[in-house]
Amino acid sequence: MIKKILQFLLVLVSYQGFSQETIKTYLSGTDKDHTKQWDFYCTAGPKSGVWTKIPVPSNWELQGFGSYNYGHDKDKAKEQGIYRHEFSTGKITGKKVFLVFEGAMTDTKVTVNGQLAGAVHQGGFYRFKYDITKLLKPAGKNLLEVTVDKMSANTSINNAERKSDFWVFGGIFRPVYLETVPDKFIERVAVNARADGSFALDVYAQHLSTGDVIEAQVKKLNGENVGKAFSIKADPTDSTQHLKSAFSHPLLWSSEFPNRYQVVVKIKNKQNTLHQIKQKFGFRTLDLRNGDGFYVNGAKMILKGVNRHSFWPETGRTLSKAVHLMDVQLMKEMNMNAVRMSHYPPDAEFLDVCDSLGLYVINELTGWQAKYDNTVGHRLVKELVVRDVNHPSIIFWANGNEGGFNTDLDNDYALYDPQKRTVIHPWEKFNGTDTKHYPDYNYMVKAATSGQEVFFPTEFMHALYDGGAGAALDDFWNQILVHPHAAGGFIWALVDENVIRTDKNNIYDGDGNHAPDGIVGPHREKEGSFYAIKEIWSPVFVDLPKIDQNFNGQISIANRFAFTGLDKCTFKWKLLNFPAAVATETKAAIVASGTATSNLKPGTKGTLFLNLPATWAQSNALYLTAYGPDQKEIFTWSWPISTAQSIAGKQEKTTSGLSVKTEENGQSLLVKQDGNTYYFDKTTGYLEKVIKSATTISLSKGPLLAGVNTVLKNFSFKTEGQKTTVESDYQGQGNLHAKWTFEPGKLVKLEYTFNQQGDADFMGITFNYPEDKITGVKYLGRGPYRVWKNRLKGPQFGLWHKDYNNSITGETWGYPEFKGYYSEVNWVVIENKEAPFKVYIADGDTYLQLYRPAREAAALSNNNVEPAFPDGSIGFLKGISAIGTKFQAASSMGPQSQKNKTDGKTFSGTLLFDFTH
Repeated sequence: MIKKILQFLLVLVSYQGFSQETIKTYLSGTDKDHTKQWDFYCTAGPKSGVWTKIPVPSNWELQGFGSYNYGHDKDKAKEQGIYRHEFSTGKITGKKVFLVFEGAMTDTKVTVNGQLAGAVHQGGFYRFKYDITKLLKPAGKNLLEVTVDKMSANTSINNAERKSDFWVFGGIFRPVYLETVPDKFIERVAVNARADGSFALDVYAQHLSTGDVIEAQVKKLNGENVGKAFSIKADPTDSTQHLKSAFSHPLLWSSEFPNRYQVVVKIKNKQNTLHQIKQKFGFRTLDLRNGDGFYVNGAKMILKGVNRHSFWPETGRTLSKAVHLMDVQLMKEMNMNAVRMSHYPPDAEFLDVCDSLGLYVINELTGWQAKYDNTVGHRLVKELVVRDVNHPSIIFWANGNEGGFNTDLDNDYALYDPQKRTVIHPWEKFNGTDTKHYPDYNYMVKAATSGQEVFFPTEFMHALYDGGAGAALDDFWNQILVHPHAAGGFIWALVDENVIRTDKNNIYDGDGNHAPDGIVGPHREKEGSFYAIKEIWSPVFVDLPKIDQNFNGQISIANRFAFTGLDKCTFKWKLLNFPAAVATETKAAIVASGTATSNLKPGTKGTLFLNLPATWAQSNALYLTAYGPDQKEIFTWSWPISTAQSIAGKQEKTTSGLSVKTEENGQSLLVKQDGNTYYFDKTTGYLEKVIKSATTISLSKGPLLAGVNTVLKNFSFKTEGQKTTVESDYQGQGNLHAKWTFEPGKLVKLEYTFNQQGDADFMGITFNYPEDKITGVKYLGRGPYRVWKNRLKGPQFGLWHKDYNNSITGETWGYPEFKGYYSEVNWVVIENKEAPFKVYIADGDTYLQLYRPAREAAALSNNNVEPAFPDGSIGFLKGISAIGTKFQAASSMGPQSQKNKTDGKTFSGTLLFDFTH
């Protein structure tokens, strides 16, 4: 009996809640990791022609059906997917039931129990719904049948969506659910909450009666009331009910402080609450000021943004909250504050994460270099804005992209957006904005005087391959910061869109060089540019190029936050010592540590006092880490303290006192020291190999002047006392003098000087070592990522160990890559299959070159993203090459991207080789 009473009470409670709030019942799964099996039939391609099962939501290509197509309408894939699913609703007397699709590609025909639910929906990235109340059976199962055409019957949709420069898929790729509401219900609301506390609410309700009241109560997210409830008498003749109120000193929403509230909206009569909904929102004011900039809550804003495709390699555009959260956290980790939806509306859940964690969003109507016609365009704008209008994160609406602008739609956004957010045309000057795509450096310099538009390129710093968007960003960003009416910019793009091909043995496919455009890989593997961006876009700017004998523990800093005082941040420093090259361990020892404080307000500069111990100069390195108010790292800056010269100087002595001997054997000169024999070719002057006991170490063909044609003019050797020297002189397009010194009890020393004419991609000396014999390196320098001349920021000074790999950025994702240039290297251990050897670099301005990165399989014909490298495999260089982007050669990307100046300069260096320990 008690059990029956409890069941009755449970039903009663459920019914009361059911009568007042919207009930959402999923017919599909909720995301890529939580799906439901529906019956499915595909009309063409693999697994077609038979009824089977498919997970919903999903893109059917990733489930092995149909055909893959990377945009541009190449394959003209016309397959259909036919879905069937049975569901029950129970009794629905006095209720309305809506069938909601969050997204289906592309034309979607829906029937319930054999009857058409409504017009065929056209457009692949938009929420749509049908009132199916009258189509439902009062009891038993209901049959849902959905036919999805991958290609649209509307030509403009195919042009805008499916000829685009991104993967185009098919299927019900977002969730499907029922919304059950009372017969008298609130369809939706639109909030306009401003920084001054003013609050306006548009309520769209159905079937209101005279005497009904619309009531609203603003609350904190924990349910605590904020102010009093406010209400109006309903006007049944008006489709929209307008409520207003005001609040004193609300907590404002911004990317730095994403404070949110909720409003509970009710339809009430004298006896009951008939229906209620809850809507989250934020108080904030957006202001685009011509000839000035973009303002949020009265503060000038510099947008540090990225373009983000909704993408996961195994599931296409079917994602999950975990993926959305991962992407936003990665952006925040890079010190970004903005994201552009490219080139379609994202999952609503992604916008929820942007709201909660704080990212400014440009939300975009689909249209890549082609536009929707008016027939579908007006409807799709409404579907876009109605779904997303209440997200405080959204700061602009983008009406298409790169010429895909139907200007007849420009004024539609304001019809549904009481905030009247600015509509932009990404790529052109429009509506007070200049969103130029892929400007070169000269455009950045001239943009300040070219007009009054607020300047923020919605695509720049293209991240194809290892330029990765960090290359040249420092120069570009310095121009943004001095531009009188700049508002930042958006990097292309966040993620490499390489899909797992179910029809090609699960290989990664980026459609050549179309898809590997990301700062991170398809599974969010971090590339080198991730850390360059993190440093350049740090809201705490540190101005300390290097530490020298004049350093007094004071660091010039600037607060580049918009709202955050540095008193809300934490600064921690530590002094480190690193193990020697001969040691087996790699972990640094912390010598001392401490904290520092700053009270700098946003937009101001000052000095950070570290209060280091008097013995600080005896350490190897200084690290300084800034943490934000959320206690997450903003960036860690690092500086070497011990100079490369001093480190090398401590290594000169060996344990052996054996005398040095020389021997001539045909064209070879043999020098014997400490049990090792060094072979020199007298006709070239090069070291050809080193014999250690019975082991050959195949270091050869050096020192060679990199990239310059020279010939040997003189080769000589001599012994003075216990010291033997071997010298080579080369002349030609450049001059190189190399001097080897062999002396008992000391490491082998190579001193070199060179000069050359003209500008050079790289300059220095190289050696050869067989790539098939190398296994890894250990080195003291900046790492673990490689650098380019125009991407030196990001890597940390430390002791790094790297196993050999042949990773190709954007194709294999084995990061950090092994091959490339490394900066501020003090010493390196070349690990190999023969015998490891060490090289100490006795000057601090030398780069280490490790081989030549493998060529991308689909590299661009313009060669912008494959910089020049020396022919030698291991180099010690005084200058390295810059890298360009997909659309610009390095030469057009600013001062740091220019070739190295060599005229009239003599360069010198000293290396110590240890083949013994």
